[in-house]
Amino acid sequence: MKVWAGGRQQVKEARSGSSYLSQNDLRLHFGLGASAGVDSVIVRWPGGLVQRMGGFPSNRLLFVREGEGYEVKPREDAK
Repeated sequence: MKVWAGGRQQVKEARSGSSYLSQNDLRLHFGLGASAGVDSVIVRWPGGLVQRMGGFPSNRLLFVREGEGYEVKPREDAK
């Protein structure tokens, strides 16, 4: 996943099942610093599909489903 905010780009990769009988957290957290929101997001799925999103405020949860679009929700713990 690539995130652009405040003129900067961040890249993170979700990985699952890297150890015996365990699961990694599939959520990716991006620190935006002083940026008021995200300019754009690109998700590149293992099968080759690329999804582009953008234009939402900070302190939100972005739920992305391959080929089905996305949903932005406020964080319950956000102040």
